[in-house]
Amino acid sequence: MKKVVVLTGAGISAESGIKTFRDSDGLWENYRVEDVATYDAYLRDPKLVQDFYNARRREVAHVKPNDGHRQLVRLEEKYDVQIITQNIDNLHEQAGSKKVLHLHGEITKARSEKDADLIVDIGYNDINIGDKAPDGAQLRPHIVWFGEAVPNIEPAAEMCEKADYFIVVGTSLVVYPAAGLIHYVPRGVKCYLVDPKPMEVSRAITTIAEPASTGVKKVVDELLALAE
Repeated sequence: MKKVVVLTGAGISAESGIKTFRDSDGLWENYRVEDVATYDAYLRDPKLVQDFYNARRREVAHVKPNDGHRQLVRLEEKYDVQIITQNIDNLHEQAGSKKVLHLHGEITKARSEKDADLIVDIGYNDINIGDKAPDGAQLRPHIVWFGEAVPNIEPAAEMCEKADYFIVVGTSLVVYPAAGLIHYVPRGVKCYLVDPKPMEVSRAITTIAEPASTGVKKVVDELLALAE
């Protein structure tokens, strides 16, 4: 079975109603990156950072997958599909995708301040100051903040190296290290980019300048036809 690797970004989640950081009405208008999305910010004001991510978690609890998410599940009828997402929500999983790798963490999980590998599932519940991990350390969001290592970038790169088809959905391909994943895709592999405002990339790519909710279906229909 041929492998399809899909890289998704904020654009696909935005169509489900999740605010993005960089849009004109996005989260950065009310918060500075330095205040809520770095480890230094957490050390400086842990309650502010916890409250910020508690709000994000409550938001995710009330949104549902859109047609972009659901169309990707259709590909599993004929392909081995691996989704690599920059998003911290669980919308791909809600839609039914079986293989999802989160580059930047997961909002429904928390981890120990002392041990990054000690991860617990908290669902949509808040993390409060005083909530402890099994090792006795304070729980923090299981989120990769700016300036922190991205542990899953290496397995993501390995997936891209084995792709027979590569699809990019709802991401600008300018934020590294995720943007560099396309360079691991072998030359000759058919690549697709679905985004209302697609950026130019340094390799041949089929561009569909539409939102994920409509554009992904066109890619999926084409690949399923090829598999007949």
